Amino acid sequence: MMKRSEISEFEIEEKDFKLRLCRKNGETQIIHAAAPLAAAPAAAAAAPAAPTAAAAPVEEKGISMVTSPMVGTFYTAASPESPAFAKVGSKVGADSIVCIIEAMKVMNEIQSEISGTITEILVENGAAVEYGQPLFKVKTA
Repeated sequence: MMKRSEISEFEIEEKDFKLRLCRKNGETQIIHAAAPLAAAPAAAAAAPAAPTAAAAPVEEKGISMVTSPMVGTFYTAASPESPAFAKVGSKVGADSIVCIIEAMKVMNEIQSEISGTITEILVENGAAVEYGQPLFKVKTA
């Protein structure tokens, strides 16, 4: 995937897992750590707290979640002048685009992957999102 795009570096970190991909001179290097990360406490204390995903939502019968497939910035529309891809009450199919997540200056269209009706948008436009964070509630009937 990195060879097909202009991405030269990618990093994801979640709880006790860190994955970093770097492409230099056409070769991809994979650096990962599965053990708990003992990052420098001073650096962590100096950095502002990153927004975290909300606690796991309570399961509701007939309601499924569209979750973020990546870390990035959530946008409801392609531009500030454009209409939102999905609103509360919108009917979506599995291949319907519901939002954009910007990651590393790349705008990624996110598909619902669920058919149903949007009942709630769980993230504010322009907010940072985490991998796996719920974005939309969809009534699947």
